[in-house]
Amino acid sequence: LTFNTYGTLMKGYDTMNIYDVSAKAGVSIATVSRVLNGNQSVSAKTRDKVLRVMDELGYTPNVFARGLGLNTMKTIGIMCTDSSDMYIANAIFYLQRELRNNGYDSMLCCTGGNLSSKQQSLELLMSKRVDAIIIVGSKFLSSNPDSDDNRYITDAAASLPIFLINGHLAGHNIYSIICNDYAAVYSVTSEMIKSGRTDIVYLYTSTSHSGLNKLMGYKDALSANDIEVRPNFIHLCTKNIIRAKEYLTHLHDSGEDFDAVITSDDSLAVGAVKYALASRISIPDELSIVGYNDSMLAICTEPEITSIDTRLEELCTTAVDRLMKVFSGSESESGETVIPANLVKRGTTDF
Repeated sequence: LTFNTYGTLMKGYDTMNIYDVSAKAGVSIATVSRVLNGNQSVSAKTRDKVLRVMDELGYTPNVFARGLGLNTMKTIGIMCTDSSDMYIANAIFYLQRELRNNGYDSMLCCTGGNLSSKQQSLELLMSKRVDAIIIVGSKFLSSNPDSDDNRYITDAAASLPIFLINGHLAGHNIYSIICNDYAAVYSVTSEMIKSGRTDIVYLYTSTSHSGLNKLMGYKDALSANDIEVRPNFIHLCTKNIIRAKEYLTHLHDSGEDFDAVITSDDSLAVGAVKYALASRISIPDELSIVGYNDSMLAICTEPEITSIDTRLEELCTTAVDRLMKVFSGSESESGETVIPANLVKRGTTDF
């Protein structure tokens, strides 16, 4: 391969690619890929439309360049809000491992919670010509699916595949891989009630899509069992062990009686254990506690904490598997993949 030949190939790559064709034709990149590969599952009408757009844009896929891998950067962008968060750090590990196993590198952007920073990070990754972007966590999304705050993601999906780990957003070329948070919390709350616990406090950390689904599961389980939803038994706080302990202490000192605590994160469950120990309350006889995510924190207390396992590794491996299918043209439909959670029972519950 001479320098001049390489330069010619890269010039064509820099000015036009499969995403441009996808956007102008109004079809997924998987459909464009099928047309390029001669897949007979594409209708004649769609094939003609894609070929017409290629002709209009002057896009001619070079078989030699494709064989050399010049039509792909073999790099996936990963976005997260905070890589120090235990859940997110584990997700990044699983994603990078699976991408490497499939011959892809990754580029990580930790955005923080500011919307403009999230938008700038996504634009940065796109400017680096990544082949797709994986967004970890539902804090990137407004809880209102029609909010303009989500537009930067749907706009980006016109150019390349967007994968959401435990976040949901409907749209063309957007793929959501989520845990069934609603069912998980509904089920464990129902189990608490069946075991005789009726005064159940719920502590949670986020009003994201995932956070609201967990909260709704708690509320619906109470309502289904004719138990009043008490506003002061629901508390939004950060992922802070001490804050969780302090709120439960506040409830106790205010004369509120409660016999169970369900949390949206293991850190809050640790706070509940510390509250019980400081107040000389027996676990699980007098107080039953359930955490969420089944992280290392769940086995760092005595007794160890019953926790909901969101199967994070499976969420990440499923996301990468679907992404590879999108690239190969065998994954045609964007949408949602739902994975059920598991309850890992330990010493803080007796049901």
